[in-house]
Amino acid sequence: MVAGIVDPVAKALVLNATYEPLSVVAARRAAVLVLRGRADVIEGSGRVLHAERVQVPVPSVIRLNRFVHVPFVRGIAVNRRSVFARDDHACQYCRKGAENLDHVVPRSRGGQHVWENVVACCSRCNARKGDKLLSEINMSLIGRPSAPSRFGWVYARAGIELDPRWESYIA
Repeated sequence: MVAGIVDPVAKALVLNATYEPLSVVAARRAAVLVLRGRADVIEGSGRVLHAERVQVPVPSVIRLNRFVHVPFVRGIAVNRRSVFARDDHACQYCRKGAENLDHVVPRSRGGQHVWENVVACCSRCNARKGDKLLSEINMSLIGRPSAPSRFGWVYARAGIELDPRWESYIA
């Protein structure tokens, strides 16, 4: 099959047979699942993959035809990509563009690398804060950091932008 050009970063949300989000995959992989009859297109992207004898809509959301048992609750790693996604790539002290991660309670003072202690931060605020506590330098957070919602892993896997067609499935 000679496939048409698909945006290499295009992603698709994979839902279980029960409409519960399972993963985020490349849109091309989602199209293959549809072609093999393992999934149905729930939401299309408006683009089409062209082959010699078939045209396949490039999916944005697919649902598996068979239920997949997931034996664990998926945790979300506290890393740069996921913290930036949670904080909308904005400094949690001044709301400018974030470039760094900051530990609210510095690790040198016993702070842990957990969701409630890590925020996105701009270079200026990060340099100003250093290894001090917020009360020592008269700084404050815009909001209280917390762990993402149950399906927050979708935000972390998708990267910067989420397809608006996914919202009703991960809300």
